[in-house]
Amino acid sequence: MTDVTFESLGVAEPILRALSAENYTKPTPIQTRAIPALLSGRDLLGIAQTGTGKTAAFGIPLLQKLSIGHVPPQPKQAKALILAPTRELAVQIEESLRTYGRFLNLKLTVILGGVNQNTQVRNMSKGVDILVATPGRLLDLVQQKQVALNAVNTFIVDEADRMLDMGFIRDVRKLVAMLPRERQSMLFSATMPDDIVKLTHDMLRSPERIEVAPQGQTADRVEQKLYYVPTQQKRQLLSELLKDVAMNRVIVFTRTKHGANKVAEHLSRTGVVAEAIHGNKSQNARQRALDMFKTGKARVLVATDIAARGIDVDNISHVVNFELPNEPESYVHRIGRTARAGGEGIAISFCDSSERSYLRDIERIIRMKIEPVAHELPELTEEQRRQQEEPRRPHGHRHGKPHGHKPGGHKHGGHGGREGGEAHNPHAPKKRNGSRPHWHRGRDKARESAA
Repeated sequence: MTDVTFESLGVAEPILRALSAENYTKPTPIQTRAIPALLSGRDLLGIAQTGTGKTAAFGIPLLQKLSIGHVPPQPKQAKALILAPTRELAVQIEESLRTYGRFLNLKLTVILGGVNQNTQVRNMSKGVDILVATPGRLLDLVQQKQVALNAVNTFIVDEADRMLDMGFIRDVRKLVAMLPRERQSMLFSATMPDDIVKLTHDMLRSPERIEVAPQGQTADRVEQKLYYVPTQQKRQLLSELLKDVAMNRVIVFTRTKHGANKVAEHLSRTGVVAEAIHGNKSQNARQRALDMFKTGKARVLVATDIAARGIDVDNISHVVNFELPNEPESYVHRIGRTARAGGEGIAISFCDSSERSYLRDIERIIRMKIEPVAHELPELTEEQRRQQEEPRRPHGHRHGKPHGHKPGGHKHGGHGGREGGEAHNPHAPKKRNGSRPHWHRGRDKARESAA
């Protein structure tokens, strides 16, 4: 199969020209298998880790299908719908499809939360060929009758397991119910928990199943390192490691938005240009931070898991897990930010005494033990030891309800965890002076761990 080319897979000339301009010469394994199946009209279930070329695997056949005998879309309609869990991933998919389809006369737009909807409504008013959207905002616009889904003949769900993590599966199911029964459908996921298996049964008909890597397998070319380090010394260790000039484009992952801000502020004080990206920031601020990182103006991007799968940046040298994720699957997605497109990378994880159970879960899912590396930091001071011994609030929702929650006070997938707060409850009390009402503030703190 070494002589497989995009041309031999049946890709049309205008798309071949665009791929050649981007130096895409050889299809990845998932592209080699998916493109012929999708061009033949099959539904597809793709199980693949991030960085394997999924966007081109579904995007190339989609563009080709829509360009043949092209008929302009009707007002408010979309011919193809692609759902993504995060704003960054939605933007990235739309940009990639524009690149692959630059010589085709197709209309594309993206719908996402965190920005004013007026431009999105205007873009949809004349209809589009391809609509890339996050579920919450799309559902809002459908209910406002600004978007019609009755003409969708191709439906794609990307990063389905992340949809589940973020509480979007209910919205996805609502959207699926609005689509025509006669359509081609695709679902891509790095892991296959039971809820995603059920969704595939509802969505897909006799799909072609493509599994590029075993579930939970980390990128082959990622070297993984582990430091056992107390929480009080993590920032110090990060600063020491960043003295290595080989760490030239680094993503640092934290569990919480507050933590991301603190780490970015610490690095900036030490002379390292760092930007934070998480759900509390406006879409414009998130895009600016991502652009700074892409262009090399920022050496470090500090991110929460909500942004993890939308960061598609070449030549990321290192990923640092400043805090281990409380969901082991997130580890796979985090370190998959490096070693993309055939490159190599290094993943460094910090683990304190409270995170040992997270580490065991990660090693179980990746089916290997991460060997620890010794650091040369000084012993903890007496003050640091006292801080370490103080009882700590548990992180995340995994082992019980967050501190301060009352029964029925929080539903999974509510405002706090949805695309940085893109969804809104029309029955909620109005904000005053731009802030959360006082009776919500305790709840907001509890949701901090939801990224």
